Formats: sequence, C-alpha cells, structure tokens
Amino acid sequence: MQRLTGWVFLMSSAALGGAALSRWLTGVPLVVICLLLAALLGWLALRREQAPSTEHLRALATLVAAWKDADFSTSIREPAELDLAELTRTLNALGGELRDERQRLIQRELLLETVVQNTPTALLLTDPRQRVVYANVAARELFAVSGKLEGWKVDELIARLPGELADLMTRGQDGLITLQPGDEEEVFHVTRRGFELHGRPHTLTMVRRLTRELARQEVTTWKKVIRVISHEINNALGPIASMAHSGSVYADRGDVERLKQVFAAINERARHLEGFIGGYARFARLPAPQRSVVPWTDVLRTVVESEQVRIDGALPEAPALVDRAQIEQLLINLVKNAIEAGSPREAIEIEVSDLGPQFRLQLRDRGSGMSEAVLAQALLPFYSTKRTGTGLGLALAREIVEAHGGRIRLSNRDGGGLVVSLWLPK
Repeated sequence: MQRLTGWVFLMSSAALGGAALSRWLTGVPLVVICLLLAALLGWLALRREQAPSTEHLRALATLVAAWKDADFSTSIREPAELDLAELTRTLNALGGELRDERQRLIQRELLLETVVQNTPTALLLTDPRQRVVYANVAARELFAVSGKLEGWKVDELIARLPGELADLMTRGQDGLITLQPGDEEEVFHVTRRGFELHGRPHTLTMVRRLTRELARQEVTTWKKVIRVISHEINNALGPIASMAHSGSVYADRGDVERLKQVFAAINERARHLEGFIGGYARFARLPAPQRSVVPWTDVLRTVVESEQVRIDGALPEAPALVDRAQIEQLLINLVKNAIEAGSPREAIEIEVSDLGPQFRLQLRDRGSGMSEAVLAQALLPFYSTKRTGTGLGLALAREIVEAHGGRIRLSNRDGGGLVVSLWLPK
C-alpha cells in the first residue's frame, strides 16, 4: 500500500512539474515532458529504495566469505525488508549452529589428541614419500628421539631400532618379535595399515610393547595349569589309595576275585591319568610342521575312510602345502568333537575352497553348537565345558593351524551345529 501511494504521488508530481515546465519549453508536447519527468523521478526513487538492499547484500556476501574462512563468529543485523529479514535470520541461525558444531569438533580433537599421545602403543603415520606426518610420545620413546618426528624419513628411524625389529618393520609385515637387549626379554607386536587421507595414500604403523601383558598372561596360565593338573591328579590318587587299601584287605582274606577287580580299577585310573598327562605333554612338545606338497584327496583320505564323513563339493586342483600327519590328526579330533556334541556322523561334512593366496577348509556338523560365551573361549588352552575334558583339543588345533601360518575360527551354523573354518596358506 505504501508503494502504491508513492507511485501515485510520483505520477502526480510529474504531471504538475510537466505543466510548469511547458511554459518554458514551448514547442515540446506536454505529454512528452511529463513522461520524461516521470522517468527521471522514478529512477531517482528506485535508486533510493534499492540502496539499503544493495548494502545488505554486500553484508551477506561478507558473511558467506567469513564462513569460507571458517569464521563463524560473525552475524549481521536484520533489515527492514521482510524478505531479506527472513533470509538474514536463517543465515544467522545457521552460523550459530556451525559455530557450536565447530566448537564440539575442537573438543573432540583435543580429547582424541590426548588419548593418542598418552597411549602406550607407538603410532607412526607416513605419507607416500615415506616421511612422518604424525607421531605420538610412545613413538618418540621407541625411536629414542627427543624432539618431534614429523619430517623424518622412515628409513632413518628404522635404522635406530634393534636388528630384528628393524627387519620386521622394513619388510612391512605384521608380526610378533622377541628381543633380548639385556637380561630381560622384550616382546613387540607390529601392525601396519594403509588408508587414504586427503586423497593420498598413507600408512599407519603401530608398535605395541607386550612384555608386561604377556608376563601377566603367562603367570595366569601357569596358575591355571597347576590348578587343573592338581585337580586331576587328586581325583585319580584318591580312588587309587582307597582301592589299594581295599586290595590289602582282600589279600589278607585270600579273596582273589575281588583282588583282581581292585587291580583292574587301579589300572584303569592309572591309564586315565597317563592319558591326561600325555595330552599336556603332546601339546607342549608339538613339533614344527614338516610341510610338503600333498593333493587334497590324500590329505582327506584317512579322515573320510576312518570317520565316514563326506566331502561337500569338488576339491581344489591346486595341492596343499601342509604337514599331512598333523592336519589329519587335527581333522580326526574335530570330527570326534562333533560326534561328542551330538552330531550324527552322516551330517558331518568337509568343504575345501581355493581362495587364491590361501585355502579355506570348513568342517560343518549338526551338533549342539556353542553359546557366545563358549565360542569366545573355546580355543584357549585348558578351557573345557566337558566334565572330563582337558581343554586341549581345540587349543591343539589352533596351535597346528597357526604353526602352518594360518588361522582358525569357530561359528554356529544356521539351522544348528558348528562350523570350524581353517585358512591355510598355499
């Protein structure tokens, strides 16, 4: 309404002004004079009306430029124009949200930096030129450098390490290394991972010192071994002592038949104890695998014929590179475990797949499977859910597979049962 009133006033002024000018501009039509005067007054009014909008648009451009420079602390006043006022309120609110989000990111970065710098694992981030772009305090301690590591070449830092650890890091492989610089051993675990950062490939090397952790784990394991062995020996010696006393009584009475039963029972308990101790001895004395090239049909022949399990699918044409005797014994033990878990023998199957750089062997059954808690500990030595179990069967399987440079995993099977997966390198 204000704009309409203004334009009416403008046209009236142009008409009056044209009538006044026509006295001096004789020969020029009155209509032309009025139109020219109206155009001039309209242009002047439009310039005056647009001046605040132009100034505010410049302020908005300055605000956006500040955001581009990551400065979210600026805000601008709201103009009188309704459209521009709504846009300004929206942009000011957006700037406030960006400012709060930036503050939260800064706090998270500070927290992450504190955690990374204080972790006992040495972290070393390198760029494609093999120069260090980030390192934490543990890395500086590992490489015995007092100042910053950023800018150092990786080769220069590796040269400062002991020989075996330096060789492992030079090869760029993950691994566990044991050093003995003095009277005590030092155990290190090296892990390397590649990823892209700002569109360029980078490498993160992590060196973790495991000496104390392994020492605590070793003490815990020995305590558990002693506890299990003591329990089993006491369970055997108690009945043996009782039966020996009964045998003495029967001998005095001349009861030969009862005496034979006592001797048979003592012999059975002694054999059980011998088998128990023998299992621990075999686990402790597992020899290094003598690997040779063997066709998969030969690797699986014994377990298929003796245990009556079936092969699922065709076997790979590429031969296996394994210690045949150890893998056969491993598979026989797994089949016996499956049967003890309630699986029908005919439901047990073995599948071997060629995955390129490695083979995957899966033994599947239809037994009772395992709970999540048991799955998490089933491969640990001395862990067993069986009343008379030693907890060495699956631990021995893991030892054999890892000695071959492979790995083992247990998982429950859809529809019931267990899947034991073995990955073996070629």
